[in-house]
Order: sequence, then structure tokens, then C-alpha cells
Amino acid sequence: MEFSELENLENEGIETLPSEERRKFLRFGMAVTGVFLGGSVLSLTSARNARGGLGPIPEAGKFPYKPHYSMVIKQNRCIDCERCKEACVKTNKVPSYGYRTTILELEKDLGNKGKERVFMPVLCNHCNRPPCVRVCPTTATYKDKKNGIVMMDKKRCIGCKTCMAACPYNARYFDEEVRAVDKCNFCFDTRLEKGETKTACAAACPAGVRIFGDLTDYDSELYALVHAPEKVVWVLRPETGAMPNVFYMND
Repeated sequence: MEFSELENLENEGIETLPSEERRKFLRFGMAVTGVFLGGSVLSLTSARNARGGLGPIPEAGKFPYKPHYSMVIKQNRCIDCERCKEACVKTNKVPSYGYRTTILELEKDLGNKGKERVFMPVLCNHCNRPPCVRVCPTTATYKDKKNGIVMMDKKRCIGCKTCMAACPYNARYFDEEVRAVDKCNFCFDTRLEKGETKTACAAACPAGVRIFGDLTDYDSELYALVHAPEKVVWVLRPETGAMPNVFYMND
């Protein structure tokens, strides 16, 4: 069956999927779009026309924000050169003990073929349902109503660190100098407000790992990547229901 045919099928409803299969695919973080072919095959079709809306990617035309800033990370391209981290520190004045973005490292056992090192860039996922916002007692952390970026108002922060505990991605640190929690804000104040179109980390990456953009811009590279029918797109920890806006894929 062609992808175009899959996209025209009716959404069968995620409740029709066997629980064991649902758990398996959620564990991998795949983009469940709603066409399950009797529960035997999960379609990984574009969310553009599948009318599912059950996966991590909002349907076209139903994005909560405009612009709706997001990032795609091509994980297999990362070589851990750390230029993204250096650019972030310099641009956003991140102290030596803190981080707004970092790179996780994993060693995979390939059996007779030896071992493989895998690198995974991580940052604030700017979730559509951010647990950090829900638990903040002073509204110091909030979801910007215009662009969907999860922001920090350091003047309101009382340093209770509740948001740090609630974040599913461990993407926050406590800034000792200003006595407030800090995190990635997609370089909103340091670059986007000044007319730049990329975050510092995306601009510095020599391997094209990080693609930053607006999900509501149908002509953008980011939109094309996220909605490419042949691409498997996943998010980190989908089981939290936070609906992150950082998407992962491999070339």
C-alpha cells in the first residue's frame, strides 16, 4: 500500500490497538497517527492527512501557536563536537556548572560487530503540556501564548526548584548568581527577538544536526522533515503526555 493511500484511510481510534502493541510503539516514541490496519501494523504516515492527531505531532492547521517554534534533531549526525554547547554558553551566558543544552552518550552493544557510541543532543522540549508550568507556584515559568516557548521570568522565581523536579527531561539548572532557575528558551531574547532565524546551537552545528523553525510555516525545512511520510519521527518520553516540541529522527 502506498503512503498516499494510508493517509486517506479513516482514523481507527487508538482504543482499537492491542494494549501490548500500543505500549511497544510508545516505548519507541514513534509517531502514532491513527491508522492501525487492524492492529497488526502501525502506520507511520504523515500526520498531514491521516486525521489521527494522537501522536506527538499536531495536525497541520491545528498548531496551538503561530509561530510555533520547534526543533528537529537528526540524531545520527551528531559527532559530539560540542560546538552547539559552546555557542549556547557564549550566547546565553551559561555558567560553568549549568547547561541549557547538552549531549548524552550511549554505548550500544552490537554483538559480534563490537560496540557503537551514540550521541543524543537534549534541551528543553518546550512541551505543549509542560509539567514545569503546572507546578510553578509563582508563574515564574510559563508558556508564551504567542509562540509556545516555555519561558522563565527570573524575577518571579523563588528558587523552590519544583519545576526542576517536574521536568521529564532534566533540562533545567539553578543559577546560583541570580538565585533562579534557568533553561533553554530557544534563544528568544538573545537571537530571535533580534531578527535571527536560528538558535545559537542550530547555527553553530557543522553537521546539520539541529534544524530550528516554525511548524506553521509549511515551506520550512522543519515542517517538511516532521511531515515527511517516509521519515520515522520520535519524541523523548512520550509516555509523560507532555507533548514535546523537539522531534528526533535519523537520516
